[in-house]
Amino acid sequence: MDSHEINKHAGGLLSALLVTMGLGIFADVLFHIEKPAKPGYELAGAAEPVAVAAVADAGEPLPVLMAKADAKRGEGYAKACATCHSFDKGGAVKVGPPLYGVVNRPVASMAGFQYSETLTKMGGQWSFENINKFIANPKGYAAGTKMGYAGEKDPQHRADIEAYLRSMSDSPAPLPN
Repeated sequence: MDSHEINKHAGGLLSALLVTMGLGIFADVLFHIEKPAKPGYELAGAAEPVAVAAVADAGEPLPVLMAKADAKRGEGYAKACATCHSFDKGGAVKVGPPLYGVVNRPVASMAGFQYSETLTKMGGQWSFENINKFIANPKGYAAGTKMGYAGEKDPQHRADIEAYLRSMSDSPAPLPN
Protein backbone atom coordinates (compact mmCIF):
# COMPACT_ATOMS: atom_id res chain seq x y z
CA MET A 1 0.00 0.00 0.00
CA ASP A 2 1.54 3.32 -0.99
CA SER A 3 1.32 6.63 0.88
CA HIS A 4 -1.53 7.92 -1.35
CA GLU A 5 -3.73 4.98 -0.28
CA ILE A 6 -3.00 5.58 3.41
CA ASN A 7 -3.83 9.29 2.97
CA LYS A 8 -7.14 8.44 1.23
CA HIS A 9 -8.16 6.08 4.05
CA ALA A 10 -7.17 8.56 6.76
CA GLY A 11 -9.00 11.36 4.91
CA GLY A 12 -12.12 9.23 4.59
CA LEU A 13 -12.07 8.41 8.32
CA LEU A 14 -11.57 12.05 9.30
CA SER A 15 -14.34 13.15 6.91
CA ALA A 16 -16.73 10.62 8.44
CA LEU A 17 -15.90 11.86 11.96
CA LEU A 18 -16.38 15.51 10.92
CA VAL A 19 -19.74 14.75 9.27
CA THR A 20 -20.91 12.85 12.37
CA MET A 21 -19.85 15.68 14.66
CA GLY A 22 -21.46 18.25 12.36
CA LEU A 23 -24.74 16.31 12.33
CA GLY A 24 -24.72 16.27 16.13
CA ILE A 25 -24.25 20.04 16.29
CA PHE A 26 -26.95 20.57 13.62
CA ALA A 27 -29.36 18.32 15.54
CA ASP A 28 -28.72 20.28 18.77
CA VAL A 29 -29.60 23.53 16.98
CA LEU A 30 -32.64 22.04 15.26
CA PHE A 31 -34.00 20.20 18.33
CA HIS A 32 -32.95 22.44 21.23
CA ILE A 33 -34.24 21.11 24.59
CA GLU A 34 -34.47 23.40 27.61
CA LYS A 35 -32.94 21.99 30.79
CA PRO A 36 -35.45 21.88 33.65
CA ALA A 37 -34.91 24.19 36.60
CA LYS A 38 -35.50 21.26 38.96
CA PRO A 39 -34.26 17.87 37.73
CA GLY A 40 -36.60 14.90 38.01
CA TYR A 41 -40.29 14.37 37.51
CA GLU A 42 -43.31 15.23 39.60
CA LEU A 43 -45.28 12.07 40.26
CA ALA A 44 -48.98 12.45 39.66
CA GLY A 45 -50.96 11.42 42.71
CA ALA A 46 -47.98 11.56 45.06
CA ALA A 47 -49.45 12.23 48.48
CA GLU A 48 -48.12 14.70 50.96
CA PRO A 49 -46.39 13.05 53.92
CA VAL A 50 -48.89 11.89 56.50
CA ALA A 51 -48.62 13.70 59.80
CA VAL A 52 -46.64 11.68 62.31
CA ALA A 53 -49.20 12.11 65.05
CA ALA A 54 -51.95 10.77 62.80
CA VAL A 55 -49.96 7.64 61.95
CA ALA A 56 -48.58 6.98 65.42
CA ASP A 57 -51.83 7.65 67.33
CA ALA A 58 -54.22 5.73 65.07
CA GLY A 59 -56.04 2.90 66.82
CA GLU A 60 -55.16 1.64 70.28
CA PRO A 61 -52.92 3.62 72.64
CA LEU A 62 -49.26 2.63 72.79
CA PRO A 63 -49.41 1.15 76.34
CA VAL A 64 -52.18 -1.24 75.19
CA LEU A 65 -50.20 -2.21 72.09
CA MET A 66 -47.03 -2.70 74.14
CA ALA A 67 -48.91 -4.95 76.61
CA LYS A 68 -49.80 -7.24 73.66
CA ALA A 69 -46.40 -6.90 71.98
CA ASP A 70 -44.22 -9.93 71.29
CA ALA A 71 -40.45 -9.46 71.20
CA LYS A 72 -40.02 -12.65 69.12
CA ARG A 73 -42.32 -11.28 66.39
CA GLY A 74 -40.54 -7.94 66.70
CA GLU A 75 -37.21 -9.67 66.08
CA GLY A 76 -38.64 -10.97 62.81
CA TYR A 77 -39.89 -7.51 61.80
CA ALA A 78 -36.54 -5.97 62.75
CA LYS A 79 -34.59 -8.22 60.37
CA ALA A 80 -34.94 -5.49 57.74
CA CYS A 81 -33.32 -3.07 60.22
CA ALA A 82 -30.28 -5.35 60.57
CA THR A 83 -29.17 -4.27 57.10
CA CYS A 84 -28.19 -0.88 58.53
CA HIS A 85 -28.14 -1.40 62.31
CA SER A 86 -26.36 -3.72 64.72
CA PHE A 87 -28.36 -5.22 67.60
CA ASP A 88 -25.40 -6.75 69.47
CA LYS A 89 -24.06 -5.36 72.74
CA GLY A 90 -21.07 -3.23 71.75
CA GLY A 91 -22.09 -3.68 68.10
CA ALA A 92 -20.31 -1.79 65.38
CA VAL A 93 -21.59 1.37 63.76
CA LYS A 94 -22.93 0.43 60.35
CA VAL A 95 -24.95 2.65 58.01
CA GLY A 96 -27.00 3.44 61.12
CA PRO A 97 -26.08 3.48 64.82
CA PRO A 98 -26.17 0.29 66.94
CA LEU A 99 -29.59 -0.26 68.55
CA TYR A 100 -28.60 -2.31 71.60
CA GLY A 101 -29.89 -0.36 74.62
CA VAL A 102 -31.65 2.27 72.49
CA VAL A 103 -34.79 2.47 74.66
CA ASN A 104 -34.43 5.52 76.97
CA ARG A 105 -30.99 6.31 75.52
CA PRO A 106 -30.42 10.01 74.74
CA VAL A 107 -31.19 10.89 71.10
CA ALA A 108 -28.12 11.15 68.84
CA SER A 109 -25.77 9.94 71.58
CA MET A 110 -23.99 6.94 70.05
CA ALA A 111 -20.30 7.75 69.72
CA GLY A 112 -18.81 7.14 66.30
CA PHE A 113 -21.98 7.81 64.30
CA GLN A 114 -22.58 11.02 62.34
CA TYR A 115 -26.22 11.87 63.08
CA SER A 116 -28.24 14.27 60.95
CA GLU A 117 -28.42 17.85 62.17
CA THR A 118 -32.12 17.37 62.99
CA LEU A 119 -31.47 14.50 65.40
CA THR A 120 -28.41 16.19 66.88
CA LYS A 121 -30.49 19.26 67.78
CA MET A 122 -33.56 17.27 68.89
CA GLY A 123 -32.44 16.31 72.39
CA GLY A 124 -34.48 14.16 74.74
CA GLN A 125 -34.53 10.39 74.96
CA TRP A 126 -35.66 7.51 72.79
CA SER A 127 -38.80 6.81 74.82
CA PHE A 128 -41.29 4.21 73.61
CA GLU A 129 -43.47 7.06 72.30
CA ASN A 130 -40.58 8.70 70.40
CA ILE A 131 -39.39 5.39 68.94
CA ASN A 132 -42.97 4.62 67.88
CA LYS A 133 -43.30 7.96 66.06
CA PHE A 134 -39.87 7.60 64.47
CA ILE A 135 -40.50 4.06 63.22
CA ALA A 136 -43.93 5.11 61.90
CA ASN A 137 -42.49 7.88 59.71
CA PRO A 138 -38.76 8.66 60.12
CA LYS A 139 -38.71 11.60 57.68
CA GLY A 140 -41.91 13.04 59.19
CA TYR A 141 -40.65 12.75 62.75
CA ALA A 142 -37.15 14.07 62.06
CA ALA A 143 -37.07 15.90 58.74
CA GLY A 144 -33.61 15.58 57.26
CA THR A 145 -32.82 12.28 58.96
CA LYS A 146 -30.37 10.07 57.10
CA MET A 147 -32.60 7.04 57.69
CA GLY A 148 -33.95 5.88 54.35
CA TYR A 149 -36.63 3.58 55.79
CA ALA A 150 -40.15 4.61 54.71
CA GLY A 151 -41.77 3.64 58.01
CA GLU A 152 -43.88 0.87 59.52
CA LYS A 153 -47.56 1.72 59.22
CA ASP A 154 -48.94 -1.16 61.33
CA PRO A 155 -49.10 -0.03 64.99
CA GLN A 156 -48.87 -3.59 66.36
CA HIS A 157 -45.78 -4.32 64.25
CA ARG A 158 -44.18 -1.15 65.65
CA ALA A 159 -45.04 -2.27 69.19
CA ASP A 160 -43.53 -5.70 68.49
CA ILE A 161 -40.35 -4.04 67.19
CA GLU A 162 -40.21 -1.86 70.30
CA ALA A 163 -40.65 -4.94 72.51
CA TYR A 164 -37.67 -6.47 70.73
CA LEU A 165 -35.63 -3.28 71.13
CA ARG A 166 -36.60 -3.24 74.83
CA SER A 167 -35.25 -6.79 75.19
CA MET A 168 -31.93 -5.67 73.69
CA SER A 169 -30.69 -4.15 76.93
CA ASP A 170 -28.84 -5.09 80.11
CA SER A 171 -31.77 -3.65 82.10
CA PRO A 172 -34.95 -3.41 79.99
CA ALA A 173 -36.98 -0.24 80.42
CA PRO A 174 -40.37 -0.51 82.13
CA LEU A 175 -43.35 -0.70 79.77
CA PRO A 176 -45.28 2.55 79.26
CA ASN A 177 -48.53 3.00 81.21
